[in-house]
Amino acid sequence: MAALRSSIEVFNIRTREQRVVWQTQALFEAPNWSPDGQYLMLNSEGLIYRLALSGDPVPVKVDTGFATQCNNDHGISPDGSLIAISDKAEFGKSAIYVLPSIGGAPKLVTRNLPSYWHGWSPDGGSFAYCGIRNDEFDIYTIGINGGAEKRLTFGEGRNDGPDYSPDGTWIYFNSSRTGLMQIWRVPAEGGVAERITNSNSGDWFPHPSPKGDKVVFISYKPDVFDHPRDQQIEVRLMDMDGANVETLFEVFGGQGTMNSPNWSPAGDEFAYVRYFPV
Repeated sequence: MAALRSSIEVFNIRTREQRVVWQTQALFEAPNWSPDGQYLMLNSEGLIYRLALSGDPVPVKVDTGFATQCNNDHGISPDGSLIAISDKAEFGKSAIYVLPSIGGAPKLVTRNLPSYWHGWSPDGGSFAYCGIRNDEFDIYTIGINGGAEKRLTFGEGRNDGPDYSPDGTWIYFNSSRTGLMQIWRVPAEGGVAERITNSNSGDWFPHPSPKGDKVVFISYKPDVFDHPRDQQIEVRLMDMDGANVETLFEVFGGQGTMNSPNWSPAGDEFAYVRYFPV
């Protein structure tokens, strides 16, 4: 029998308890928690799956039409009716699409490529993403029906991993503008970015809690470049302004552990993936 590869798990920040939802020999990545609290959405081998959080969890494939090269940048709309995916099947570069959460035909949103989805606005009308334009990694927003994209960063290092605060005021992201990747935030309507973390680690993928009290993120050792998989990382928690940073636990992971929004609707728990060496 093949060894385990992925363990889908949940951590409760109030009780500090961890639980395993499901384990598999396959590579699964980036759990999103549905707004109704009933399931997680993940990707594996270019496809999107739903995994129930009650009963006997069995992954169910979501029909994404021609989009069969999905990466781990995906998410569920605040009302649960739509999902956003990032897929390269149509153009050979990652493009962002929306489709019904029950499955269906993807509708193209971003015409500038490559674009990698990362966060849905609280009102469901737009989302934030990382776009690579002329070799510059920057943060953009766009309405879910497409149109002109709004640029929020301007080539100050590599900017990636944006996610909205629950009040829609800020977009948190990670940036290498000061050397090591750190957590920053920028006004969602545009403006001056503020540095949030000041650590001796590579900090990635900040996700603000729905309660607006905490941000969860991952940290790599300082000599690790980019956000590779199969690394010993720390899962960390802090206040919205960067105060009271703490390491919750260490895990073997990185890429795929929690690339996209992963909090429970109540904001007491978050989902993540623990990996096993191969």
